Amino acid sequence: MIDPAKIEQVAKQIGENMPQGIKSLADTMESKTKQVIQNKLSQMDFVSREEFDVQSQVLLRTREKLAQLEQRVAELEEKLVEK
Repeated sequence: MIDPAKIEQVAKQIGENMPQGIKSLADTMESKTKQVIQNKLSQMDFVSREEFDVQSQVLLRTREKLAQLEQRVAELEEKLVEK
């Protein structure tokens, strides 16, 4: 998932870049922004990097097996044609 420290950093940057007249609202804006970002991210369907890496390896092995099976089918078809 996304690092909560990164969310806090983004929210803080938004608050710091507000005009001077609105600086008094920065704390409220920061917490509200952080809350909105966290809510929206929690609604998204993310997978962890670890799960992504595992599934990538599964896909790689599946592709290798498919290539082997395709080659085997081609060999068997060739034998049928020869007969």
